Amino acid sequence: MMDTFMETYEAFMAKGDPRVENWLMMKSPVPSILLIAAYLLICICGPMLMKNRKPFDLKFLIIPYNFALVGLSAYMFYEVLMSAILANYSLKCQPVDYSDNPLAMRMARACWWFFFSKFIEFFDSFFMILRGKTNQLTFLHVYHHSTMIVNWWLGVKYVAGGQSFFIALLNSSVHIMMYSYYGLAAFGPHMQKYLWWKRYMTRIQLIQFLMFVTHSGYNVFMTDCDFPQGFNVAVFLYSISLIALFTNFYVREYIHKQQKKTKKSK
Repeated sequence: MMDTFMETYEAFMAKGDPRVENWLMMKSPVPSILLIAAYLLICICGPMLMKNRKPFDLKFLIIPYNFALVGLSAYMFYEVLMSAILANYSLKCQPVDYSDNPLAMRMARACWWFFFSKFIEFFDSFFMILRGKTNQLTFLHVYHHSTMIVNWWLGVKYVAGGQSFFIALLNSSVHIMMYSYYGLAAFGPHMQKYLWWKRYMTRIQLIQFLMFVTHSGYNVFMTDCDFPQGFNVAVFLYSISLIALFTNFYVREYIHKQQKKTKKSK
């Protein structure tokens, strides 16, 4: 049994992109799996450990953290966008360029940074726990943060470029706005009057996932693109799961709460 498993594993790894073989975290999935397991353990045990403790005031960390992620998101957005434009990428069908061409390598590096940024974003959850805001540590939050690591380890290992650019481009642009909001909100309640656009972030995220479904669905159902079909199907199904979860969040957070407020005012 073990021999069969190892043979399958080695065959699976042998199909990886040789360009990224020696990049940080890419030689083996084990480090990523261990970090995801540690993240989930902290998300489970952290709230219990903080239950009877005073929340920490982490403003001095949260503000620079969020604006650092704004900068990183802007950098990734620029790198993916310029690599795609200069390489004349197509929105309809874009195979991966596995060559050592400078533009192909630039796109691959941008994809790796996008993957690595998802580990940095684990601190979103850790700050929630330490600040006693465990109500924000929802299934949606933990599911999204942990599964993105799996998705993008596979993405960088096997398809660093091509159709993958569309996800990194849109998600980075959304994160510029999202972490700008978090950074400004961390200054305190006096900033709330300037953050009227909070509810629109969820709408923009939903539009983003609908665009992922459309983009990947086009290649699944409408065309024969020279890009691994399994990845298109995975993006299609994963995006549908996020649409369902984010829609549920939006309905509970904005529609139901607004209806309750209206009833109370009457």
